[in-house]
Amino acid sequence: MQRGSAAYQATGATTWMPHFVALRANAYEIAGDVEQALNLMDDALQIVERTGERWFSAELNRHKGRLLLRQSQPQAAEESFGKALSIAREQEAKLWELRAATSLVRLWCEQGRRAEAHDLLAPIYGWFTEGFDTADLKDAKALLDALDA
Repeated sequence: MQRGSAAYQATGATTWMPHFVALRANAYEIAGDVEQALNLMDDALQIVERTGERWFSAELNRHKGRLLLRQSQPQAAEESFGKALSIAREQEAKLWELRAATSLVRLWCEQGRRAEAHDLLAPIYGWFTEGFDTADLKDAKALLDALDA
């Protein structure tokens, strides 16, 4: 993956590069090297800033938040989830918004902020009219059910 990514970058191409770097970060996370995964996620976000290729930036921030949680940095994770949510809303990207909200809601539940969590997730989930058999919507529904219990 590293060689392929380096070869692609050497061409001067930037299209899809944030996504490719995020895939490498995921591989490092799976291998247990969360620090390197976080470094790569920061690299991907820098590429977004440099190139303006923002279509994946909400997901990049959400993934960064997940990595920060793995490093026991809940405040920094919350900031990343909040940024992901803001970007998704700005882009009107409902799937990215749902994913960011779900990640933030999980964190808030761990912190005992159940009412805030419900108030955030319920209207986003309510926006969807189809696709309820997808993993993202099933996950959001399970969280809402747990919050209502």
